[in-house]
Amino acid sequence: MSDLDFSVVICVYTEDRWEDILAAVASVRAQSYPALETLLVVDHNPALLDRLTKEYKEVDEVRVLANAGPRGLSAGRNTGISVSRGELIAFLDDDAVAEREWLRHFAEGYADPRVMAVGGRTMPIWASGRRPAWFPEEFDWVVGCTYKGLPQGRVRVRNVLGGNASFRRTAFDAAGGFATGIGRDGDKRPLGCEETELCIRLTRARPEAVLLIDDRAVIHHRVPEAREHFGYFRTRAYAEGLSKALVARSVGADKGLESERRYTTRVLPAGVARGLRDAVLARPGGAGRAGAIVAGVLTAAGGYVVGSVRARKGGATFSVAEINGGDQGGDLGGDQGGSHG
Repeated sequence: MSDLDFSVVICVYTEDRWEDILAAVASVRAQSYPALETLLVVDHNPALLDRLTKEYKEVDEVRVLANAGPRGLSAGRNTGISVSRGELIAFLDDDAVAEREWLRHFAEGYADPRVMAVGGRTMPIWASGRRPAWFPEEFDWVVGCTYKGLPQGRVRVRNVLGGNASFRRTAFDAAGGFATGIGRDGDKRPLGCEETELCIRLTRARPEAVLLIDDRAVIHHRVPEAREHFGYFRTRAYAEGLSKALVARSVGADKGLESERRYTTRVLPAGVARGLRDAVLARPGGAGRAGAIVAGVLTAAGGYVVGSVRARKGGATFSVAEINGGDQGGDLGGDQGGSHG
């Protein structure tokens, strides 16, 4: 068992998630492997910053701070990294709660000094109380959750998933921070893949690095009613294609699409087959799930084509922040490597 300290970073941006934020913080404070600190990074929302500062003013292990970079999730995470004091840095979504052993399972992975990142399993909490019959488990990444097709147990992976992940501090020393311009920005188009790009950049900087997913490190992620509809499913799939195009532009299509090739050639066809079988057997949602998988693939592919064209024309750029600070805290440095596009 590792005896390293965790800093937990939770990025927040809206008062609409007030109760969710409080629940996320409470789940960190209840961990069997206590965190050194919880950092609430507020994304350019002075009212929320003030309210959270007052809420936790007498709680020493919770620190509230403003995003020091441009608006968006990546810059918020980089702000948290730059001021954190732990040797390990974990990230939790603001609308999720971690199970009590979450950090303990992360810590076990770091007993191997080659391990630079450990992710976990994210389970959906559907606002309607149950999964929509048409919604395929293979596309749970659409709602920020672990999807069918990921390997089970504690296994080596290309990248961890950002809403339930941890890294050694030295990972950011080697690779820089999360790239801005790829991930989410408040309520704008639901882009992603910033953790994929970071993990590929990390393993290039440290070829000996090991990245793991341990599916015992579980969090439960709230899925609002608006995200249970096909319109959001389609929008998110298209945005994923746009994001994957940026990642491929940065790190090359071989690495940027390595896991996706297996997913689209093995996992998704099997999902379509199951859906059609269920339809033949008159089971609810079978045809809908098969159709959603096909539509999701085509929509993501369309986004990838559009994103690739934009990237080649220089219309889509992002930059990687150098992380300064460490045990004594610090600020975001300048761009590392300039912009990509």
